[in-house]
Amino acid sequence: MAFIDYYKILGIDKSASAGDIKKAYRKLARKYHPDLNPSDKEAERKFKEINEANEVLSNPENRKKYDEHGKDWKHAEEFEKAKQQQRQYQGSGKQSPFGDFGGGDYSDFFESMFGGRSSTRGSTGSSVKYRGQDLNAELHLNLKDVYTTHQRTLTINGKNIRLTIPAGVKNGQVIKIKGHGGEGINGGPKGDLNITFSIENNTNFKLDNDNLYTTVDLDLYKAILGGEITVETFDGKAKLKIAPETQNGTKVKLKGKGFPVYKKEGSFGDLYITYHVKTPKNLSEKEKQLFTELAKLRPS
Repeated sequence: MAFIDYYKILGIDKSASAGDIKKAYRKLARKYHPDLNPSDKEAERKFKEINEANEVLSNPENRKKYDEHGKDWKHAEEFEKAKQQQRQYQGSGKQSPFGDFGGGDYSDFFESMFGGRSSTRGSTGSSVKYRGQDLNAELHLNLKDVYTTHQRTLTINGKNIRLTIPAGVKNGQVIKIKGHGGEGINGGPKGDLNITFSIENNTNFKLDNDNLYTTVDLDLYKAILGGEITVETFDGKAKLKIAPETQNGTKVKLKGKGFPVYKKEGSFGDLYITYHVKTPKNLSEKEKQLFTELAKLRPS
């Protein structure tokens, strides 16, 4: 197995931070994405390499194994276990069934262990099955995208995966799809696919848990005299009655008009509206006169 320099693929140094890795991945993924490079085999190959590099380096545990074991990082745990067993055999004076790989290439040991070739000092004769590597992907959505349950097709390592996205999924939430990760070794089970949701809120609503918050302008006359207004909710419009003498900063709650609760169909948070009473500008002389008269009626 040839060594693949994941740092070089992403164009970063070995000292790169998690933020540097994420930034480099996003930039290259956009550049070589299949949707932007249709029928471009080289771009498709680069896109796969970039995803593979990100899957390893963005995972602190895998990155540590890669830095220590290079091309054999996937088998780091098996290597360490076998190395420990070898030390135990040597301490007891017995011949290790794994042979002596302390000073050689890790791959020589792994090839003999996984049935690639016979060990120079004997073999257990068994073919051990190992679970495939977990894959990590990031899915970018807008807040409106996750207001309703819907399906999307993702391209992961050149394969299309049909994914149902539940309403109410949160920014930073991770969903695991079993059996859609890397291939197992020697017929072992596939790993899992972990999808992290990156959700951008480009609306006028603030989301806190499942509740939504917004501010609505209210003209002075309606605030004083009362009346009716139409406001925007997340899924349409609603009519509200304004009580006479409504004060600036008054809050009202619209029950069930918030965001959907994750995996609780039909359940929603609430919508909280704060009224911002607007003072009229560019008053006419007549309006100024009337306000002056009103002021005289209510001396401070």
